[in-house]
Amino acid sequence: MGIIYRVSGPVVVAKDVENAKMYDVVYVGEEGLVGEIIRITGNSSIIQVYEDTSGVKPNDKVVNTELPLSVELGPGLLKSIYDGVQRPLPILKEKSGDFIKRGITANALDENKKWYFVPTAKVGDNVSQGSIVGYVQESQTIKTKIMVPKGVNGKIKEISEGNYTIRDHVYSVESNGRTIDLGLSEKSNVRFPRSIKEKLPPTAPLITGQRVIDTFFTVAKGGTACVIGPFGSGKTVIQHQLAKWSDTDIVVYVGCGERGNEMTEVLVTFPELIDPKTKGPLMDRTVLIANTSNMPVAAREASVYTAVTIAEYYRDMGYDVSLMADSTSRWAEAMREISGRLEEMPGEEGYPAYLSRRLAEFYERAGRTINLNGTQGSVTIVGAVSPPGGDTSEPVSQGTLRLTKVFWALDASLANRRHFPSLNWLTSYSQYHSTVGTWFSKNVSPDWNDIRDNAMSLLQQEEELQEIVQLVGPDALPDRERIILDTAKMIREDYLQQSAFDEVDTYCSLKKQNLMLKTILLFHQEAMNAISSGIPLKSILSLKVRDQISRMKEIREENLDQINQIIDEIKKEFNSLKGA
Repeated sequence: MGIIYRVSGPVVVAKDVENAKMYDVVYVGEEGLVGEIIRITGNSSIIQVYEDTSGVKPNDKVVNTELPLSVELGPGLLKSIYDGVQRPLPILKEKSGDFIKRGITANALDENKKWYFVPTAKVGDNVSQGSIVGYVQESQTIKTKIMVPKGVNGKIKEISEGNYTIRDHVYSVESNGRTIDLGLSEKSNVRFPRSIKEKLPPTAPLITGQRVIDTFFTVAKGGTACVIGPFGSGKTVIQHQLAKWSDTDIVVYVGCGERGNEMTEVLVTFPELIDPKTKGPLMDRTVLIANTSNMPVAAREASVYTAVTIAEYYRDMGYDVSLMADSTSRWAEAMREISGRLEEMPGEEGYPAYLSRRLAEFYERAGRTINLNGTQGSVTIVGAVSPPGGDTSEPVSQGTLRLTKVFWALDASLANRRHFPSLNWLTSYSQYHSTVGTWFSKNVSPDWNDIRDNAMSLLQQEEELQEIVQLVGPDALPDRERIILDTAKMIREDYLQQSAFDEVDTYCSLKKQNLMLKTILLFHQEAMNAISSGIPLKSILSLKVRDQISRMKEIREENLDQINQIIDEIKKEFNSLKGA
């Protein structure tokens, strides 16, 4: 048993901790506060405590569990709401009320609930780490597959179907002459990635149903993206839309250091969201981790690792998982505070020198993989960054941009104009176009990439022309350049703008996206040809079909033939202009 020597906020220095190793979990003080050893010097162990250390004093005891910080993985994770160290918040509320008291612990998974286990392996089968031995039907669409835990390999000696709790003996493995009894759950160290067989290149897009993302700034399944923007620019709504509509099987949402009222909105809203695939609650395939800005700072630092380990667990079953981290800026601030308490040499703006390495370790855990059991799964990480004052030159934003392949830049000026999603199409980018472009050409339309490039070119030309317009006004421009301005406005207002709260417009299939953009570009081409034929600009701008183009987003998915009718109408009206 060790003794506390010094206390500095969440950082505690203890002497003579028995068998101390890096990242061991310890219990600190009379109330048994949970902490983790993060540095060892001689007989001194430096511990970061995941709870408020008020009242902790020198000479209090420290007990070492000799186990690393781990999460418990098994049936019951879905629909759960945890804090940063996987304590279930609803259970903590029952025990201590609205404010969590120190030293309270609760099991991450319900120990009393029975799950019906269906074996897929049989007695005599050879198994090893990651092998699937059976499953539990946890929700309408998700089977939680029971996998052999780390360090176990051998032959199945006993396995049987039936109702079990997570603490029951479900199957046993004979290994090197000894029998290992196993159940439905396993423990996993959060600091290190779960093992895989092979990492695959990202070749398929994560389809989100959001036009500006799918068309212009695609993220691949198993890829990484960052969404950067100031307060009120729509980061949370974008993450809600990704959680609701992206074609992933499991959603893990971690609110890392967000304001309490924003996190409350998420916790209230998510359970009410309907899964468009099953028409059941979205929470049936969601895990929420909440660590607000007034909760202990060290737990905020751990919450991101807890979330990504849970995401990897479902990836290992062969599922596609999307992880939303909101926000990594608060995570970095937690690292900065703890680093200051440790008296480490500060880096840029006071952040620790290892900030970039920690960010890299987190984002590198994304990927599309072949798992140890032969299944394929993916973890897609979308990290929100909230730079102080909207300054993206600060270290967290710059470190994130170096690591992620997609940058969704939210623009306060667009949000103020009520243009949502407020992604700035000139500063955002995606580096996945070259890898997923083949998928779009094969599965949506052979000319998908050309259409996207043409539309982006028009938006860029509009930006160049705006400088002239501000000096001399649009009327001074030649007709062809005024057509470019008009088409770019169509793309902005009739295509890029999308209402998350409109029943029809909240989701847009790839087929509809392709048809909508084709229609706008066809109008542009016909208008350019008409100008070349000497037809007045005024006649082109007064065509009735322009109103139909502006209402394309209101067309339901089952009525997409109406867009083809608009295409026919464009050709008809321009032919009548030329005939006149």
